[in-house]
Amino acid sequence: MRDIIRMIVVLAILAACGGALLAGVKSGTAEQIEYQQLKFVKGPAIKMILEGCSNDPLVDRFKIKDGEVERSFYVGVFDGQPNAVAYETFGKGFGGDIGVMVAVNIEADELLGIGVTTHSETPGLGSRAKDDPSFGAQFRDMSIKEPFKVKPDGGQIDAVSGATITSRGVCQGITDSSAFYSKLKPQIIEQAKAFAK
Repeated sequence: MRDIIRMIVVLAILAACGGALLAGVKSGTAEQIEYQQLKFVKGPAIKMILEGCSNDPLVDRFKIKDGEVERSFYVGVFDGQPNAVAYETFGKGFGGDIGVMVAVNIEADELLGIGVTTHSETPGLGSRAKDDPSFGAQFRDMSIKEPFKVKPDGGQIDAVSGATITSRGVCQGITDSSAFYSKLKPQIIEQAKAFAK
């Protein structure tokens, strides 16, 4: 009986040590993982949709707590004014969630552009929402306050050929982001002021 108790105690100690080690590794690498995602996954989309800004939006960024969610905003400075922000939102595509980076002119509440960051869509079909610049270009200068829909649903956006579900997911993600953008806009404007040149 003592041997069984001893084995249980040893197993519990090993499990606790293993758990603590894994938690320490996760905590210690969280910042590096966030940097890698920013540089290689989100960064290209941010730089594309904030093209022409005079600052580095990957450096000039801030976070705002929105209930349980902490949202990251990337500031674009144009003509010395921090009048644009980019943020990530998500929509439901054919293969799962689609990450969409959205850039908004905070003075006019108009989109400067969108860029798909992550997806699990079919290569050659849904994946074209990320690769086809003409799809993202359709959103430019549209009001963030209006709902976005593809033309088959009575909207104004041409769906990617053969990937209507993916296109709907992108539109839905942008439309859904309008609510938290509007709610957080006073804080966004206040935080963005710090980046004036």
